[in-house]
Amino acid sequence: MLVPHDQNVSEQLVFIDVEGDVRVAAKLYLPTTEAPFATLVEALPYRQHDITASYADSYRRFVGEGEFAVVRVDLRGTGASGGVAEDEYPDIERRDLRVVIEWIAAQPWSSGKVGLFGTSYSGFNSLHMAMEGVPQLGAVVATYATDDRYSDDVHYCGGVLRAIDLIDYPLYMIAMNGLPPTPAVWAQSGAAHDWLDEWRRRIADNEPWLLEWLRHPLPDATWRRGSVRLGPTNEGYRRMKCPVLLIAGWADGYRNNTFRTIHEMPNWRLIAGPWSHKDPSTARPGPNIDSDLEIMRFFDQHLRGGPRATARRGQIFVRRPTPPAPDLAVHDGHWIEVDTWPAIEVKEDPRRTRADNDEVDETDVPGDVGIMAWNSCAGALPWGQPLDQRPDNARSITYDWLHKDEMILLGNCEVTMQVRSSAAVGHISVKLCDVAPDGTSTLITRGMLDLTQRGVWPSDPYGEVGAAPAAVTPGEWMDLKLQFEATTWTLLPGHRIRLAIAGTDWPNCWPAAQPFTLGVRRKSVRLVMWTAKSLPAARDIFEPGRGPADIASESKGVEWRYEHDVLARETRVHTRYGGDHEGTDGTRVTDAHEGSLGVSTIDLSRAWAVGRSRFELTIPEFGTCTTEATLNVRSDREWFHVEIELRAERDGEPVGKRRWTERFPR
Repeated sequence: MLVPHDQNVSEQLVFIDVEGDVRVAAKLYLPTTEAPFATLVEALPYRQHDITASYADSYRRFVGEGEFAVVRVDLRGTGASGGVAEDEYPDIERRDLRVVIEWIAAQPWSSGKVGLFGTSYSGFNSLHMAMEGVPQLGAVVATYATDDRYSDDVHYCGGVLRAIDLIDYPLYMIAMNGLPPTPAVWAQSGAAHDWLDEWRRRIADNEPWLLEWLRHPLPDATWRRGSVRLGPTNEGYRRMKCPVLLIAGWADGYRNNTFRTIHEMPNWRLIAGPWSHKDPSTARPGPNIDSDLEIMRFFDQHLRGGPRATARRGQIFVRRPTPPAPDLAVHDGHWIEVDTWPAIEVKEDPRRTRADNDEVDETDVPGDVGIMAWNSCAGALPWGQPLDQRPDNARSITYDWLHKDEMILLGNCEVTMQVRSSAAVGHISVKLCDVAPDGTSTLITRGMLDLTQRGVWPSDPYGEVGAAPAAVTPGEWMDLKLQFEATTWTLLPGHRIRLAIAGTDWPNCWPAAQPFTLGVRRKSVRLVMWTAKSLPAARDIFEPGRGPADIASESKGVEWRYEHDVLARETRVHTRYGGDHEGTDGTRVTDAHEGSLGVSTIDLSRAWAVGRSRFELTIPEFGTCTTEATLNVRSDREWFHVEIELRAERDGEPVGKRRWTERFPR
């Protein structure tokens, strides 16, 4: 039963012994009411005592209002936990979390029922643990979490290296993993060496995760680890025996973990709104909802036998055409409900070009098509939302269909076509746009493919059949099927649906290894959408969220711009953001992140990305601890050349330094 919010919360530091003589640090939040309690767990590498100290506000709400116990865990090698942070989602992480769950269930204050929850990373590992069959794990909530690390994360997209992500998450995790443990917390861990020695050890032992990702450009076993989407029978979904709540956003990068997942998963609930990669209570665009309340209701039902959280299993926001803006606050649309997927009212809606001959549309691929939607995962600025697509449409092959009746588009659209490349390489980008009567072109959804992986997508990328790359023969026609990212949209009379086809989607993805001309056989193009005349309107009304921050404060210190150097024949994009906030026990956190990408407009092979990420912790009695990571990635026709440097200082004096220089075949 949910009770009025009460801040009377007991908090204590605990250490849990896991494999390899490692102790992981955890913060335990307990209600002051009578035990036992169902327990909610979030496990992250993002340092709970400083960088993500603000997350404790939600934990205290879950405790005070929901009467749950909450355990926040620093994953091994991060924050105040021992060990090495060897990569995202290593096998040992799941073994650690099993130990944590079993430890919680054995505590005197525990009811024996445990729920895992989290956003992004902790949403991922919540899904991983749902596949593990841990008896004490009674339910999972995964917000903005992928089921496929290779194709729907910050690494690759249809086999193409993601570009702009390089100067964000992969870079700042190098700097973050190089930070020292929190001294006051580490002193209580029982470790034989002090925090400064541990800091030096981390610098010596940690390798940038990015290097491992670049060593695996194909969907191999590296990406199977941590992906729910496993094998030709999708057994990963079916191994999930506990109930799972997915919270997804149509402006988030992990939107495919919606319809595809609930189609396979036995016991699901889905809330899919218009949001970016940020708390649905505050994300742009809204409407915003109180997602913490929905999480508490879900866990109350499945961990304590409380009332059913909702009448139907799925609440989905259907977007309606809204003028695009980089900082859009509210997206027009309405909520619908579904209980099964595919919903019985949703039917296949094919569209063909009207060409009845073998006419071919061709385009010489410029390197910078894509800057009007330069990032596939919006979030806090500078990772804003797509702009008017007309400038990119003008440099793409486009096909339009006039829509006569109002309908709902729901799911993963597909397009089949015959294409050819003039070179032995090639990429293809497809974008589905809504064109208003005034000509405004709004991005609905997108897809991307390296033509050498045409036999892999959208079929099972991890199966034994078709996973190997196929050669591209210059001038030879290839049959393709591309799947767009999951979406919703309201198709309005008088609006046109536009399919825009290009040979690149930069800077979202890295360009191909050499210039080429892309050809499309016009009569082969067939667009398939899943549409419905109407679906039941949502009966359950969400409590509203706080809403986004004032745009003036949210954009303070943010840089987001692009430029074209005419004489250099190069287009560049630039980002910058950062700020400062309070950690625990008087710690002050300051961070700064900036980067640039460039591409030649006459030779796609010449592209680059440079970035810098810096964290500074000012810790009372221990001074100022700083790490700074820099990245330089450049490509030619044969190689990716990568240079990474990590430097650490305490009060301006060097603590450690590492440098990595590698090259990877294209």
